[in-house]
Amino acid sequence: MKYFSIRILILVLPFPSLMLAQGAFWPRHVIDSSFSGADGVRLADLNNDNLMDIATGWEEGGFTKVYVHPGYNLVTEKWPSVIVGNTPSVEDAVFVDLNNDGAVDVISSTEGKNRKVYINWAPKNPEDYLVSTKWTSEVLPVSDGLMQWMFAIPSQIDGINGMDFIAGAKGAEAKIGWFQAPENPNNLIDWKWHPISSATWVMSLLVKDIDGDGDLDVVTSDRKPGPTNGVRWLSNPGETGKQSQEWANHFMGAKGLEVMFMDMADLDGDGLEDVIATEYTHQKIVYLRKLDHTGLNWQHYNIDIPEITGRGKAVSLGDINGDGKLDIVYSSNTLGDNSKEGLIWLTYKNEPTDSVWEWHHLSGPEGYKFDRIELLDLDGDGDLDVLTCEENYGVDSQGLGVIWYENPLNNKATHKR
Repeated sequence: MKYFSIRILILVLPFPSLMLAQGAFWPRHVIDSSFSGADGVRLADLNNDNLMDIATGWEEGGFTKVYVHPGYNLVTEKWPSVIVGNTPSVEDAVFVDLNNDGAVDVISSTEGKNRKVYINWAPKNPEDYLVSTKWTSEVLPVSDGLMQWMFAIPSQIDGINGMDFIAGAKGAEAKIGWFQAPENPNNLIDWKWHPISSATWVMSLLVKDIDGDGDLDVVTSDRKPGPTNGVRWLSNPGETGKQSQEWANHFMGAKGLEVMFMDMADLDGDGLEDVIATEYTHQKIVYLRKLDHTGLNWQHYNIDIPEITGRGKAVSLGDINGDGKLDIVYSSNTLGDNSKEGLIWLTYKNEPTDSVWEWHHLSGPEGYKFDRIELLDLDGDGDLDVLTCEENYGVDSQGLGVIWYENPLNNKATHKR
C-alpha cells in the first residue's frame, strides 16, 4: 500500500524530485490579461504613495496602458488601469513628466511599419489619471518614419529646458540617439533628434556614469550581427555642442553574440558595477566584470543555463533569498513547450565567476514567451517579487498578459543598483 501511494505521488507532480530539491513554484498573480502582446514593463511612482506603477505597450493590441498599484491589500487582484493612447506596433512604453506639469506622461516607441514615437500627455488633474478620454496622444514629428523605434529612456542630456530622452532602434536605418527638449516641450514640432551611434537591434538602454566623469553615458545591448553588435557603452562628451554629434563607442564584451536584455549591478562586491546579459548564440548568461573605473577593461565569464528552461530573453539582479548576495532572475521563451520552465532564479555557491550556478524554480513548466523583468516588493512583505509580462501573439492566443510572481521566501531581500 505504501509503495502504491508513492507511485501516485510521482505521477501527479511535475518534475517531482527537482521540485523538492529546487524549491516550490511561486504563486502567479495577473495584473491584466485582457489583450494580446504585452511587451515590457516599466516603473514609476505616479501618485507619490511609495508604490510602483506600471507602463506596458501591447504590441498586437496596438495601444499603451498604465496600471496603478492598488495597495498591498488588493495587490493580488487585477489592478486599476487606463489606455493612454492608440500606438500601433508599440514595442516599449516608459514614464516621464516631459513638460514638468507634475503629471507623469508616457513615451511609446513603435516599430514595424508604424515607426513613430508617441507622446501620451497625462491629464493635469490627478483625479482624471485613470480616465482614458482625458489623455492626449501625439506623434513626435521628427521621429515619424525614421526607423523602427525599440526602446527609450528619459535622461537630462544638455542641462537646459525639460527632460530629454534617449532612444534606440532596429533595422537597416537603426541608430541610438537622443531627442532634445525645446523651451516649451508641448511644442512637439520644436523637438530635435541627434543620432549618436549606429546600431543593429537595440534591446536594452541604460544611463550610467561608466567612466566616473560626472555625466551620464549610454549602455546598450545590441543584438544582431554587425559592427555595433555586443554589449557596449557610449561616452557622453559632456559639452553641449559635442553631445549632438557621434559619441565614442567602447565595447564591454559579447561581440559576435546575439545579446538580449541586460542588467547592471555590483555582482562581486568590489564597488564597480558589472553587466549581466542573456545571449542566444551559445545559450548562456554573460557576466561582464568591470575591472577598473575607466570602463575600458572588462572580463567575460559565462554562466550556464540549465536545460530545464528555454531560450534566454531577460535577466535581473537582486537578493532573492536574503543571504546578502545578488542572485539572477532569468526569463526565457518556452512558447509551446510545457515541459520547460520560463522563469527561474539562480544563485552562486562560491564566486559569481563560477560557470555553474544553482538554479531554483519560479514559474513552473509553462509554454510561454516571457519578457523583460523588474524585481521589487509588490506585496510589502519584505522580499523581492518578480514582475514581467508574457508576449504571446494574436487575439486567439493572448497569453498571460502583465503578471507578477510572489516570492514565497519572506526574507528581507534587497535590489542593488
